[in-house]
Amino acid sequence: MLRTAICDLFGIKYPIIQGGMAHLGTAELVSAVSNAGGLGIIGAANYEPEWVRQQIRLTRQRTDKPFGVNIIMISPFVEQVIEVVLEEEVAIVTTGAGNPGIYMSKFKQAGIKVMPVVASVALARQLERAGAVAIVAEGAESGGHIGETTTIALVPQVVDSVQIPVVAAGGIGDGRGLAAALALGAQGVQMGTRFVCSDECIAHPKYKEKILKANDRATVVAGRAMGRPMRCLQNRLTRQFLEMEKAGASPEELGLLGRGRTYIGEIEGDVDKGMLLSGQIAGLIKEVKPVKDIIDEIVTEAEAIIAGLKNFCSEN
Repeated sequence: MLRTAICDLFGIKYPIIQGGMAHLGTAELVSAVSNAGGLGIIGAANYEPEWVRQQIRLTRQRTDKPFGVNIIMISPFVEQVIEVVLEEEVAIVTTGAGNPGIYMSKFKQAGIKVMPVVASVALARQLERAGAVAIVAEGAESGGHIGETTTIALVPQVVDSVQIPVVAAGGIGDGRGLAAALALGAQGVQMGTRFVCSDECIAHPKYKEKILKANDRATVVAGRAMGRPMRCLQNRLTRQFLEMEKAGASPEELGLLGRGRTYIGEIEGDVDKGMLLSGQIAGLIKEVKPVKDIIDEIVTEAEAIIAGLKNFCSEN
């Protein structure tokens, strides 16, 4: 059976972690991933602390397996959400969209295992020194907030730079991606876009359909002018956003245009005026199915690929 250091670290069956998906990382999806042997993650996003508390409690009603909370550093409620996580005695935290360094000692004192998402070797090293137990190295193929380096280039460099386990993220959606990540030295994978197209995800059916119809060039990166590049599916909103960026619109103007658009697209289903976060792997996803089937198929395929790689090695 496929088992890595990440499985032992978090007490999970398979080295598959659900990304901290804004609006979509709710108890329904989180518990399904954890029950299927992965690590489900509540996406705190910009939600108020009591929403996060409710999701923690709902998740515990649905699973007795390990799960975590993703906290983004740009949230206006970041400190309040951290207090909720401490009060609710959440065992695992992932972080994103910034440097969680100033909060690491607080997490460490509470015995919380912290696995930050990073897009650079420098930040990975810094957060290992601060007490992170693992690192998610996220390549530019990912949906949502991204860095500049691709997964295949970033992961081995992060692996070589730290002593703690590394999880690969960005452009991973099947067993081939898991096997490749392990070959790069990672101890597991984090996926978001693949889990959008699961039965348990609360994403609007029109959003899921957009992913199913996507091809290899279906995503674009918007928000570079704001210093917050985000990968999403192309639509009317992204075209308007990119045109405004090209014309030199201010970060304030762009911020007003983008405010609340992720919820409009992903939950309300306005696929023209909403923002549809998606990784480049979208073109590989062709059906919606239960989380358990997704995870089981990925693990089975990865195990078969790993076993078959010996055929490329000659005894001479």
